[in-house]
Amino acid sequence: MKILVLNAGSSSLKYQLIDMENEKVLAKGNCDRIGIENPFCKHKCGDKEQVVIDDREIKNHKDAIKIILELLVDKEQGCLNSMDEIGAVGHRVVASGEYFKEPTLVTDESLERLKLTFELGPLHNPHAYTGVVACREVMPNTPMVLVFDTSFHLTMPEEAYMYNIKYEDYKDFHVRRYGAHGTSHKYVSGAAAEYLGKDIKDLNIITCHLGNGSSISAVKGGKCVDTSMGFTPLAGVCMGTRSGDIDASAVEFLAKKKNMDIYEITYYLNHDCGLKGLSGGYSDFRDLTANVKEGGEKGKRAELALKKFAYDCKKYVGAYMAVLGRVDAIVFTAGISEWNGFIINDILEGLDVYGIEVDKAKNTDSCPVPVKDITGANGKVKLLVIPTNEELVIARETKDVVTK
Repeated sequence: MKILVLNAGSSSLKYQLIDMENEKVLAKGNCDRIGIENPFCKHKCGDKEQVVIDDREIKNHKDAIKIILELLVDKEQGCLNSMDEIGAVGHRVVASGEYFKEPTLVTDESLERLKLTFELGPLHNPHAYTGVVACREVMPNTPMVLVFDTSFHLTMPEEAYMYNIKYEDYKDFHVRRYGAHGTSHKYVSGAAAEYLGKDIKDLNIITCHLGNGSSISAVKGGKCVDTSMGFTPLAGVCMGTRSGDIDASAVEFLAKKKNMDIYEITYYLNHDCGLKGLSGGYSDFRDLTANVKEGGEKGKRAELALKKFAYDCKKYVGAYMAVLGRVDAIVFTAGISEWNGFIINDILEGLDVYGIEVDKAKNTDSCPVPVKDITGANGKVKLLVIPTNEELVIARETKDVVTK
């Protein structure tokens, strides 16, 4: 079975075509600037050269999907003889709320239910819905599945996902911890178990997805029991532009001082804080490390941002060690983890008393494929760096749903 994985944004549509016989990526690309000036689509099929289509009008997601399908069956740039070879489509959706407990077949009923999640994922879910509707119009006879970033975290126990608010407000408004990056945490915990040659049901793993958005999860027996992000992806550790955890009263205080309404202060916390806010405008680790080397006030601010990021991550790792009781592995994934070995050293520094030892010679600033084992000679907890593959998780879960 060949599965097309789609990830729709407000003005973009990323895609991968995966052959589930060998889980090989046959083609991938991205249509960007949908509905605005100068749209384009980048497409790469197997070992062929990447092509850029920039002479087509892409008014909406339906136009983008038509272009993608044309490219996939193109005699020169494609890898399919016809659209009939696509057995199913998996759609990435960020927030499931409590309306979806697992990946779900797209039907008229499930699409109506998806609308209920818009207020829980206002920046993402409406665009995912638009992408699904557009895809159904172009491929009406192809089965489709909704795969949610949050569903992996729905195994958390009540004491982990509940906030300390009135229980009636939780029931009425569904305010609770949902987490994010679930497909990533699921993939790397499974990949770690495979690397260790053990059944994931017998393992306790801490997974650290560290990128512009970062989250840390405690995974017990293959199921998430806690995660750092909360009702939205704003909570948890310091991130590229997001504040992470902050006292709610401090938010009110800042809003009054800066003369901001609730929408403005929420934008501020999501887009102007975190590493960017602490460092003076820099959220990319390459810029931050360059600024540290440069020194001066800019360097001090950058160093503070990096220290705060590592400190926040260390606190969550320590907390989840307490939650799990026994930790068999700590897994790092996403861009920061894969290209900035020094930050892993900083996060794990001082944890040797818990059997955690990093082999710094192996923990280099390079992307590992497929697994980089950075466990020190005397380490009792396996330390692994594993590139994530969220598209493959979506494809696997799509296949599971449509073949049942």
